[in-house]
Amino acid sequence: MKDLSLVAEVLAQALPGCVTRLNVARANEIHCAVDRSAIRRLYGVLNGTLGAHLKLMVGTDRREDQGGFEIHYLFAHPNENWFLDAAVAVPAETPAIDSLGTLCYPASRFEREIFDLFGVLPAGHADPRPLVRHGFWPKDYFPLRKDSKPQPFIDDGRPFPFQEVGGEGVYEIPVGPVHAGIIEPGHFRFSVVGETIIDMKARFYFTHKGTEKLFEGQLPLEGVKLAERISGDTTIGHALAFCQAIESLSAVVVPPRARYLRVALLELERLYNHIGDFGMIANDTGFAFAHAHCFRIRERLLRLNKRVTGNRLLRGSLIPGGVVQDLPGDLDLAVEVESAFADFEEIVEVTLANRMVTDRLEGTGHLMTRIARDQGVLGFVARASGIDIDARRDHPFAAYPELKFSVPVFESGDVKARTLVRVAEAREAVRLIRQAMDGLPAGPLAVALSPLPPFAPAFSVVEGWRGAIVHWLMSDKNGRLYRVKIMDPSFLNWRSLSHALLKNIVPDFPLCNKSYNQSYSGNDL
Repeated sequence: MKDLSLVAEVLAQALPGCVTRLNVARANEIHCAVDRSAIRRLYGVLNGTLGAHLKLMVGTDRREDQGGFEIHYLFAHPNENWFLDAAVAVPAETPAIDSLGTLCYPASRFEREIFDLFGVLPAGHADPRPLVRHGFWPKDYFPLRKDSKPQPFIDDGRPFPFQEVGGEGVYEIPVGPVHAGIIEPGHFRFSVVGETIIDMKARFYFTHKGTEKLFEGQLPLEGVKLAERISGDTTIGHALAFCQAIESLSAVVVPPRARYLRVALLELERLYNHIGDFGMIANDTGFAFAHAHCFRIRERLLRLNKRVTGNRLLRGSLIPGGVVQDLPGDLDLAVEVESAFADFEEIVEVTLANRMVTDRLEGTGHLMTRIARDQGVLGFVARASGIDIDARRDHPFAAYPELKFSVPVFESGDVKARTLVRVAEAREAVRLIRQAMDGLPAGPLAVALSPLPPFAPAFSVVEGWRGAIVHWLMSDKNGRLYRVKIMDPSFLNWRSLSHALLKNIVPDFPLCNKSYNQSYSGNDL
C-alpha cells in the first residue's frame, strides 16, 4: 500500500489552498475537503498523476447544520488499496458543481442521479436528460432532500425524450417496461435495420422505491434488514457492505471466526447465482436440458442455505460486528458444496460439448475492453472483457487476505466469455469455502459496536457475485443513520449492454441480456 503521507503531499502541492482538512482517517483512507472550483483539477491529479479511479459520488443534504449541500467524491487506487474521500461544500443558494462527465463516464451517471434526487446541478454536463426522474415528477421535487415530502404525481402523457435514429429502412422495436414472468420493469428501445440492431436505449427507474431515504433515522442494526432486501439475490453482498461500513465508522475489529464465516456466506451466494445463470444462458440457446439440471442444483444449494442460516436467500445471518449464528454442528459445509458442484461440472461438460449451444455463445454480444473500461464496467462482465479487477483481491475484506484464490479473466468479451467466467468463479467459490472451513478459527461470533461519530463518512467495498458493491454512510449525533448511499454494480453495468448488442440480431437480445443478468432492484433504488 502506498504511503498516504505522499498522496497528501502531492495533493497539497498540486492544489495549494484548495484542499483542506487533509487527514488519514483510517489505515488506508485519506479524507479531505476540496474547494468547489477545484474539483476538475482534483480529478486530474488523482486520476492522471496518482492513478486512482472515481468509485462513487454521493450527495448529502447538510442545510440543517452547514447551510448547504455536500458532494463526496470517493476515489480508489486499483492496485495499491488506498482510498480518498473528498467533500465539496455546495451553497444552498447556488446548488451547482462543475461536471466531471467529459473526463469520466461513470461521473456523468452519478451527477445525473444527484441532480434528480438533490437538485444539485452538474454545470457543463453534456447529457442533462433525467436519469432517475420520471416525466411526471414536479420540477421542484427532489426526494432525498431532508425536507422532501411525498407529492401527488400526475402523468401528463408526454413521451420520454428518447434519441431517435433515422434513415432508410430503420424502424423501432419497443420492449417493456412490462415483461413476461416475474421480473421488474425496464424499457428497451431497439433501432433496427432488418434484424440487425444498430442502437438500443434502455430506461429504468419505473419502480424508484426511495430505498436510501428509508435508511434515514434507523439504528445500524435496523438497517441490516433493509440492506438485505436491496436486491433479493444479493442478500450477503449488500448486507456485508453495509455492516463493514458501520464497523469502519465504529472502529471495531470483527472476530476472526466471523470473518471466515462471512467468506463462506458470500461464496455460497456467488455459487447459487452463477449456477442458476449458467442454466438460464443455456436455456436461451434452446438447450433446456442444462436449464433443468442447473435449477435442480440451484435448489439444492438454496436448501443448503436454509440449513446454514435458516433462510434460503441467507437473510438474517449478518449483523454489524460479526455474524448472527454459527454453522450447524452436524453439517460439513465444504463436503455438501463440493458434492453439488461436482454435479454441476457434469452439466457444464455436456453443455459446452454441444456445438449448437457454443455456436450461439461465441461472438455474440461482444463488449470491447476499451468500451468496458471507459464505461466503468464491474464484476464478471468486466472480467469477461479482459479487465482484471476483483475487490476481494484489490481491496481485501473479511478473511480473503488469508485465503488463496485466482481471479479468472477472459479476453473475448462475448456471451461465451461471460458464461465461462461464471463457471470459473463458481469453481473458485467452492475452493474458498473449503479453505474457510478448513481454517475456521475458534472464538466469538461478534463484538459490540462503539458509539458512531456524527457526520463522519465511512464506506465499504465488497465483491458481490455481480461485481463491486459500495455502501457509503454517515450517522447523525444520535447514532442513527443520516445518509446511506448504495451502488450496486448494475448501476454502471446496465449501460454497456447497449454497446454489447450492436450488430447483433434482435433474437439474440434475450441471450445477451441473460449473460449480463443485472439487477433492476439494485439499480432502481
